[in-house]
Amino acid sequence: MDTREKYRLRIKNCVWTILDVHSTINRDYDDEDFLSQFTGLEEAIESLDMSLISEGDILMVEQATNALLKEFNGLFETGMFRPVYGNVLN
Repeated sequence: MDTREKYRLRIKNCVWTILDVHSTINRDYDDEDFLSQFTGLEEAIESLDMSLISEGDILMVEQATNALLKEFNGLFETGMFRPVYGNVLN
């Protein structure tokens, strides 16, 4: 797998994680304004020109994803939402 495909996979993993969280919130929380912020993420990743992406860009996406998940962590800890994944694998 070349570097561009590795970058695309890393970005897709971030997007898929956010979409999984979105899916969980969507089941339990029906606020269209809030949820609309998540629409289009998967489509946007397909239109990226990976030749313009650097390791630093990927790290920023991963850090932003982690920051977003940290923001949601409190909501999940309160029991407001069900767990996103049934079992923690790693």
